[in-house]
Amino acid sequence: MRERTPDLDEQLDRLEGVCPAYLAKTIHFLRKPSLFWLRMTAGVLLIIGSLFWVLPIFGLEMFPIGLMLLAIDVPLLRGPVARMIAWIENKMLGVIELWQSVSTRVRRNTQR
Repeated sequence: MRERTPDLDEQLDRLEGVCPAYLAKTIHFLRKPSLFWLRMTAGVLLIIGSLFWVLPIFGLEMFPIGLMLLAIDVPLLRGPVARMIAWIENKMLGVIELWQSVSTRVRRNTQR
């Protein structure tokens, strides 16, 4: 059976819930409907900036952030970006679980 496709608003709400307070406030602020032009401009600039990721100031992480900003207003991007956020969340949870299990094993071995 296929899993339900994640909704972008749900994913962004979850992202706000797990981020530090200053970042959650920024995400909440940027999601206001009146900030359409700010989101579009920032999203396009972030995507363009990610093309120069080999330069010290720019980074490849700018691409997904730009896509997230654009997806709020571009319906065609909402589904793929919501799935991307869900995929990243699942991978990060797996990394956290792995890190916790390794650190627990290391602590047990050093206590012996």
